[in-house]
Amino acid sequence: MKLAYLFLGSMALFLLAGCSCVLSTSSEDLLTFVGCAVREFTFLAKKPGCRGLRITTDACWGRCETWEKPILEPPYIEAHHRVCTYNETRQVTVKLPNCAPGVDPFYTYPVAVRCDCGACSTASTECETL
Repeated sequence: MKLAYLFLGSMALFLLAGCSCVLSTSSEDLLTFVGCAVREFTFLAKKPGCRGLRITTDACWGRCETWEKPILEPPYIEAHHRVCTYNETRQVTVKLPNCAPGVDPFYTYPVAVRCDCGACSTASTECETL
């Protein structure tokens, strides 16, 4: 089970590096960081019929404590899985460039104000597992 979490943590770091994240601390600090924090990163906002717009914003980033242990009664495992997720956000709307006639040029996205380790909520997070 530990190998799976090591793999998931490594994949998370790989995905963050691939999304043009702007990280201001050393990579050694990021490898040892445990917790949840607001971090700046850049993404490409796009929708059909408009040109993309590169946006730098704040999002949640981090690793939270998670564990599982066997127990004698069903379901035979006690689990504690927390993720780094939005605690407070604000919405920002931008106008995308060069939109085709009849296409709404406005794009709204959440900006992290505060992040915490907590249960994964499908209202604000993609809660997928491998």
